[in-house]
This record gives sequence, C-alpha cells and structure tokens, in this order.
Amino acid sequence: MSNSPTNNDPEQNESPPLERLVRYLPGVGQHRANLFENLGIETVRDLLWYVPRDVLDLSQVSSVNELTDDRIHTIRGTIVDVDSRAISRGRTITAAVLRSDEGLIKGVWFNQPWMLRQLNNDQWVLWSAKPKFRDNRWEMSSPRLQWLDADEENARGEVLTKYGLTEGLKQNTVRSVIKTALEIAIDEIIDELPERFRVHYKLPLLGDAIKMLHQPESVEQFLEARRRLVFDEQLDFQLGLAIRRRVRKTTEIAPAITVSPKVDARIRRLFEFELIAGQEQAIAEIKEDMQQTRPMHRLLQADVGAGKTVIAIYAILATIAAGSQAVLMAPTELLARQHWDTIDQILLHSRVKRCLLTGNLTASERKETLRQIANGEIDLIIGTQAVIQKDVHYHQLGMVVIDEQHKFGVVQRARFTGTRKAPHVLVMTATPIPRSLCLTQYGDLDLSVMSDMPPGRRTVVTSRVMTPKVEQKAWSFIREKLQTGRQAYIICPYVDSDNPDDPAGAVQTFAQLSETELRGFRLGLVHGKVDREKQHNIMSRFHDRQLDALVATTVLEVGVDVPNATLMVILDAHQFGLSQLHQLRGRIGRGQFQGYCFLFSDTQNETSIERLAAMERTASGFEIAEADFELRGPGNVLGTKQSGTMPFRLTNFKRDEKILTETRRAAQRMVDAGTIDQPDFAALKNRVFERFGEQLDLPRTG
Repeated sequence: MSNSPTNNDPEQNESPPLERLVRYLPGVGQHRANLFENLGIETVRDLLWYVPRDVLDLSQVSSVNELTDDRIHTIRGTIVDVDSRAISRGRTITAAVLRSDEGLIKGVWFNQPWMLRQLNNDQWVLWSAKPKFRDNRWEMSSPRLQWLDADEENARGEVLTKYGLTEGLKQNTVRSVIKTALEIAIDEIIDELPERFRVHYKLPLLGDAIKMLHQPESVEQFLEARRRLVFDEQLDFQLGLAIRRRVRKTTEIAPAITVSPKVDARIRRLFEFELIAGQEQAIAEIKEDMQQTRPMHRLLQADVGAGKTVIAIYAILATIAAGSQAVLMAPTELLARQHWDTIDQILLHSRVKRCLLTGNLTASERKETLRQIANGEIDLIIGTQAVIQKDVHYHQLGMVVIDEQHKFGVVQRARFTGTRKAPHVLVMTATPIPRSLCLTQYGDLDLSVMSDMPPGRRTVVTSRVMTPKVEQKAWSFIREKLQTGRQAYIICPYVDSDNPDDPAGAVQTFAQLSETELRGFRLGLVHGKVDREKQHNIMSRFHDRQLDALVATTVLEVGVDVPNATLMVILDAHQFGLSQLHQLRGRIGRGQFQGYCFLFSDTQNETSIERLAAMERTASGFEIAEADFELRGPGNVLGTKQSGTMPFRLTNFKRDEKILTETRRAAQRMVDAGTIDQPDFAALKNRVFERFGEQLDLPRTG
C-alpha cells in the first residue's frame, strides 16, 4: 500500500497547522495515519504533544578504555554471551558479556532470573552503571539497559528520542514525521502562561519546550521540556480542583453540626472498646469540619481491619443527634447488608429510625420507604447506589458516608452536592492510595489517614504455594484447622471455567473439593451469579458456623466479617491485583485466632511473582499500595474503568510526584488570591474549563 500523501484536500490546506490531520503530512498517508491513530495521534497537535518515553544519550558513550570506577558510564555494544545459575537457597545470578569496539565488559543481575529471557546474543544495547574492575575485567552490577534499533547502532554524538510504538511503526519514521510537524507548526504554538508565572517557576516557553522535547541537544534539555508539559497538564487539573473547592465554599451551605460532650459520651457508650489513636485523630478532624457551614469533603484512608466503620458510625450519629439525616452508601448489596447488620446491632436499643435501601425492594416497599425518607421519618439510610436515584428526596440531609470510594467515581459523589444546601461528605477506603494519586484523583478532598491497627489484631501468615507437593501440605494443614472448629474461604478468580484443564472456576472448585481435599466437610458456594437472597442465606449460614468452608469469587473482597474464619486459599492468585489480594486477605484473622492465607499459583511471570512475594513480605496496606502502583501503574490501581478517573497522557505519577505537589500548591495560591481571575490569566483559565470543566463539573461562573 502506498504511503504517499494526498495533499489535495482544500479544507486541510486551510486548517490551522496544529489542527491538520497527520495523514496529510509528507510521507504519511492513510496507512501510516492508521498506525499513528493506534497511539492516539490524529492531528499535528497530538503528534507534537506525544512525549518520548525515553532518550538515548549517545553523546556520552564511553569506550572500555575510558572506564573509571568513580562515576556512571554508558557503554554501547552487542551481547555475545548470556548465562544464569543458582548460587544459594533460591538465589540466582544472571550474567551477560557485552562486546564493545575496544573490548569486553560483564553485566550481572542478582535474583532477576527473567533477565535471561530479555538478553539475547547479537542484540545491540546501551548499558549504564558505575563499573568495577574485577578478575581482570570491567563489570557492571544491574546496569540500566536500553535496546537499540538498527538505525541507532552506529549513531554518535546525538541525543535520540525513543517513542512508544505500535506494530508497523519504527523510531526513525516517528522522528521524521515529528521533524516535519515541527517545521510547519512550531511558530503556531501559543503559550498561555503569563511571563511572570513562567519566570517564577523556571519554565521554558511552550514552543521552545516542544522543540527541546523532540530534538534535545542534551538529556537535561529533554528533562526540562518534559517538566514543562507535565507541569501544564497538572496545573490545569489542579486549578480545576481549586476552582471547584472555591465554588463549594461560596455557593454550598451545609448544616453546622456541633458535637456536645453529652452527645460524644452517648455515642462512645455504644462501642465496647477504647478507640485507638488513629480513630481519635480522624474523629477530631471530622468534628472540626462538621462545625463549619462549608460542606466537609474528606477522604478517610485506613488499612483493612483498622476500624474505619467506627469513624463512620460516629459521624452519622453526631449528625442525627443534631437533627439531620445521614446516608451510608456502599458499592454492593452484600456490603450494604453487612453495614446494616453491624449498625443495626450497635443501635439495637437506640431510637434512631433507619432503613436499608437497595434495588431489591418491591415496588410497594420502595414507595413507602421513599415517602418516609422525604418526610424525615427516617434518620439513617443505608444502601447501594439506590440512595442516589432521582426519585429519592431527603428531608434534611446532613451527612453522606461513601464506603469503598474507589468503587465509585466523581460523578456518583457529585450527585449529593452541587446544590445550595449540601451535606457533609466523608468518603472511605480500605485500599490505601499512593500519595501521588491522592493529589490528583482525590485532590478535591481533605485527607485523614489511619495507619494504626486495633490492639490484639494479629498479622495474617501468608505463604505462596507454587508446587504440588507444597499444595498437599497446605490442604493437610487446612483440614487440621477445620477439624478444630475454624472456617475457611477458597477464593476463585472467576465463576465458571470453560477449560476442563483449568479448574479455578468457583463451580468446578466446589465440585472438586467436595470429592477430594475437603470431602466430609460442609461446603458452601457463593458468586455473582447466585441471586442476592440466596447469597445472603449462604453467608448467614457461614457466619453461624453451619458451613465449614466457603468457595467464592471476589464477591467477598469487601465487607464480610466472620471472626471465626481464619483460613483462606486463593486459587490462581497471580490473576488478582495486589490491592485486591490484600482486600481478600483482610477477610480473615479478624477474631482471637491466628489467620493463614495460602496463595496458590504456578505462574512463571516475573511481575506476578513479584506481586505474590510482596503479599508474603508485608501485611501493610500502605506498602502494598505502593508496590501495586510500581508494578501495575495508576490506571490499574484505581481501576481504568472507574467513572471519574482522569485521563493524564503525560504524567508519570511515580516520577512526577514533585511536580504534582508543586502544581497543587501553585493552583491553590492562584485561586485563593484571585490571581486566576486576572486578565493575563484569562487564556489559562479558559484552557482549564475546556480540558477539565465537564469532568470536574465546573460551573463557568467559577
């Protein structure tokens, strides 16, 4: 298929250079345009804002004869030998030899056996590390690797950009097309940041930054240019959040709720234990917020089992004591019922009028419940997203608690706000979130963190089960514990398996275990295809110890609390994310007995092995969140399909955390001081509304 362009489209010739379609650039054509579209690139603007994933610094390549042990050197050459061997107690060493023009250099990697598959003879690579002279040869420990394309093997004295590619596109093609785009459009780039702002934050002109990004003369130039583009993206978003906070302060009024010593004592009497320091701190912060007529918007982060439900109950009862209604919204009916059972038991002798509002009510039950809510006859409403349907009208809503916030998005949260009379909002998650993600996805919320655990809570012992022999020992251990009266969860990654050689479906596992490893024990089966009433019945039987083990899918991820359940087997554990594994593990060891979690997996994938090793290594949800973030990236940590997750094309959350902090502070100062409303910032403010106004639900009057 020909790649020659067709430049005879008059509409394209009259279009602004930045808005022209890539297909009309010389050397592109429709076939290559389709390939660029796979990268999200349709226009010249898309092309120029396509940030290289890395750069090759060929201007600083050393020869073997120039190596010293006092600094990092970069060597270019071909791999001529690769080897990997065990050294002791499961530890491995992988080694490779690189041939450069002037000689040989060795690279070694400890406990990274997967490197053997990544290093192939005759590959051209760059190695960067601080070398050491050992055994009459230079050696680099865990050097940074960059693989070279054919057109880069002999390039010298350059800093070459490296782009993310798609099948059919090569680096030199992307570089060539971007060079053409720069020639026709670089002078059309308008910088919407006022000069005084750019000077203060040491930012280059936008046009200069775009040119340096794609044609840098040094690595430092590339980093400076990339910082400018990431700064712009994050500044726009943080300004949107800051404007949204200002709108709330000036347009929304919430009931001021003061907690008297008498009310405080009355609430505390409902709990049969002393609150821990983290709970006391969170309550103090919430009480301070609730006293204001400005609506509270606070995120409570707590690890699994840290006692965040106690905080929610305190905030709810304080609100009801002040004469307002409260709502607790959960992502699933199972979790909503769990909250209902917990709170209903605590309020057994209370005069608080309460209801459970889910999609499972009959038409007549729902009609009567909605009437009582609208008339103020009900103080506390616990439910699923049924609580935010259009036909639900509250008499005087003062507090909304949203549990497992990562299951919801900005849109669902906004359904409670945006009117003149707005409630206080407390959102909670037992999935700790890395700080850099909090600055963006939850940047409009104040943050409370509970990192301590209730006294007596034991750490669950976690073990990887990677071989059939170890698997048999695990099942023997589980049977012994079940015979002493303990209970077990067996978690499967999906409901049903189409492959007879793959028994990890819950239906197949239930049938198999009933005849093999758990024969003679009382087993239950629960998953998403089981109707809600039957699910509830099975869970109740398990809670009442009428079942010994429960085979289930991730319907158990949150909200299930059976103190006698101390055992968990997670089949094909490599198919779950780290945070999901941590949530599942949090369902056991919640009582007086030690908990044990077994991660069954035969995976050979290095990332999956790292993930399971992290579960074995730590019980801290905060450490797990950071590990998950590093292994899977921000989209998967939060859920790529989450409504309200922001599409950042340029930001690397781990690398750019300093920029996130810097732009958050800058945006808050600009909005608080009214700088954003000044004439020379008008273009920037318009850009903020164009990029994020709809997603953040910003009124144009903000």
